[in-house]
Amino acid sequence: MDAATKAASAHAPVVRLNAWQALMRREIGPLPLPVYLAIAGITIAAALNGKLPNDMIGGLSVLMLMGFLLGDIGNRIPVLKQIGGAAILCLFVPSALIGYGLLDQGMQKALTTTMKTANVQYLYIAGLVAGSILGMRHRVLVQGFMRMFVPLLAGTAAAITAGVLVGLLFGYDPMHTFFFIVIPILGGGIGEGILPLSIGYAEILGKSQAELVAMMVPAALVGNVVAIVASGILRWLGDRKPELNGHGMLVKSGDDAELLNDTQERQPLDLSLMGAGLLIACAFFILGALLARVTGIPGPILMIVSAALVKVFKVLPARMELGAYQMYQFFSKNLTFAILVGLGALFVSWKDLVHAFTPGYIAICAASVGAMVTCGFFVGKWLNMYPVESGIVTACHSGLGGTGDVAILTASNRMGLMPFAQISTRIGGAAMIVAATLLLKLFH
Repeated sequence: MDAATKAASAHAPVVRLNAWQALMRREIGPLPLPVYLAIAGITIAAALNGKLPNDMIGGLSVLMLMGFLLGDIGNRIPVLKQIGGAAILCLFVPSALIGYGLLDQGMQKALTTTMKTANVQYLYIAGLVAGSILGMRHRVLVQGFMRMFVPLLAGTAAAITAGVLVGLLFGYDPMHTFFFIVIPILGGGIGEGILPLSIGYAEILGKSQAELVAMMVPAALVGNVVAIVASGILRWLGDRKPELNGHGMLVKSGDDAELLNDTQERQPLDLSLMGAGLLIACAFFILGALLARVTGIPGPILMIVSAALVKVFKVLPARMELGAYQMYQFFSKNLTFAILVGLGALFVSWKDLVHAFTPGYIAICAASVGAMVTCGFFVGKWLNMYPVESGIVTACHSGLGGTGDVAILTASNRMGLMPFAQISTRIGGAAMIVAATLLLKLFH
């Protein structure tokens, strides 16, 4: 064997190893591509042979496989990824598969058991609500809300007024416009907003949660897209008019730099604290159900109020709050797309979804968000804030939760405003859910 052949033989295994490593570096969600394909192959083979478990094991396998894939695709497609493409695909594609009868029956049964019998979305809601509120820095929560209270309040009033008026022009009933179009836009997303809102509405109206979710999801999606576009326009305006641009600073006095830096430092994951956080989240959900029997207010709404009060009055030790926050991170990073797939498949009728996107419906959503952002811009200027930043933070009130905030702030290149954006989305959204549910109970 000559030297060249020996050299080629010596390097051959290295080439194969590098190719395999390169393949393993390609990921769908958190999974390397070969691992994802292996799990998908096992799941599909089980479904085709009638052996897919009709329980949470089978259901979560399908939900997470579809969620990772659709979320990954949605985050890669140009333009679509800038307007919440992952959430859109996770909701629309499963809804279409069910609508056209293309999803395997075994998979559909496992999804139904997981989402409707086991109610895994309730656990997800509890983890998100408790962890997102308890995980906020107390100082950011209190001072940030105080600074954003007036622009948020004024922007919310403008959004409601504009939405209802445009709805009247297109023949929509004002009550329907308010409760089923404007409120879902301002509710803080799907997991933290529409899901608890739909549960509360269902208890009051005696309708199915699936019917109500299908009515409200399109509004949240369209509102998020309009908010992203508005954020990009504000960035463009700020670049051309420097006197309106704070370059990421909200208050003209400049003292919000200290507040923005007062964010919780990254803490190492503590598995025992995460267990405590899971139990705390469950306890808040149970407390809401318990108090609902006494007050008549839907349990998920009381869960939100209870978590906010516990946070404001510093009832829990900081370590417990950290545990709840880390559990929230686990749920949001690993189960958000899966839950959206379940909602799209079982709670969002494809026929109703398609019929919802009418010119009038889109005009109501655009008018609501546009009025809110415009109001936040001018009220912020009046309150000695930088108008561009004030408008952008107000726009986050119509974001699809944390992912919506990221999309909105990315479009404006203002990621440093995330603490204020979270106030706008989480606390502002929770306030809207509580207020809307109480009003519906009052007027129904």
